[in-house]
Amino acid sequence: MLLTPLETLIMILAIALGTMFTRFLPFLVFPEHKEPPKVILYLGKVLPASMMGLLVVYCLKDVSLTQTPYGVPEILAILCIVLLHKWKGNVLLSILGGTVLYMILVQLVFI
Repeated sequence: MLLTPLETLIMILAIALGTMFTRFLPFLVFPEHKEPPKVILYLGKVLPASMMGLLVVYCLKDVSLTQTPYGVPEILAILCIVLLHKWKGNVLLSILGGTVLYMILVQLVFI
C-alpha cells in the first residue's frame, strides 16, 4: 500500500510532535527550580546501568556455547570492551573497539 504525499506529511508531523512531546514533557513536569521526587532521582541513578545490563543479555541470548565457534568472538569482543574501558575510560572508544573487533572476527576469522 503506497501512501499519498499528504499521508506521508501527516505521518512525519505526527512522529515529530510525538517526539517533541516526550522530549519536553520531563522539563514541564519537573521544572529546574523544583526538586524531583526521590523515586525519580533513584531511577535516574539505577536505570542507565540496568539498561546496559539488559543490552548485554539481549546481545548474548542467542550465543551457543555448544556449537562452533563456541561464543569465542563474543567473549573476545567483551574482553576488548572491558580492557579498552579500563585503559582509556572512554565509553565510545570501548564500544567502537569491541564492535570493530567482533565484526572482524565473525566476518574474517570465524567464517
